[in-house]
Amino acid sequence: MSNDAESVPVAAPALIGAGVLIGFTLLAVAVGRSGGVGITEKPEANPVASLALTVEDRSDGAITLHEAGSDRLVATVAPGQDGFLRATLRGFGQARLRAGHGRAEPFRLTRFDDGSLTLSDEATGRRVNLEAFGPTNAGAFARLLPETPLTEGSTIR
Repeated sequence: MSNDAESVPVAAPALIGAGVLIGFTLLAVAVGRSGGVGITEKPEANPVASLALTVEDRSDGAITLHEAGSDRLVATVAPGQDGFLRATLRGFGQARLRAGHGRAEPFRLTRFDDGSLTLSDEATGRRVNLEAFGPTNAGAFARLLPETPLTEGSTIR
């Protein structure tokens, strides 16, 4: 008893053509990657404003954001308000705790001269471009930054 699938002849030119196509595709990808074909590079942006933030949960469900070092109150976020800001900071805090780090190290909020805005955690190395979540969500963080830009020669701690 023979199986019909076993008796179907496959044309050798079709197999050779498929192999050549796969080989060409792999070669094209390798040449493109090594030569930078199709890769868009953005020039490195310079920071224009930065804020080191410490986050504290209050017993009433609010969170307070303080400028690290001076302990100046930057913002108080009431329960149920600024969901994106709360969720992002909570995610960063949980990642830090999972990595075995404490709460002492501040998060860094930075605005760059190309308009981008990032939140980073030096303790874990995590960095998020906030524009990726849309202008409204990025704006929740942008309002925390001082309007005074960094001056020439000033550094970001």
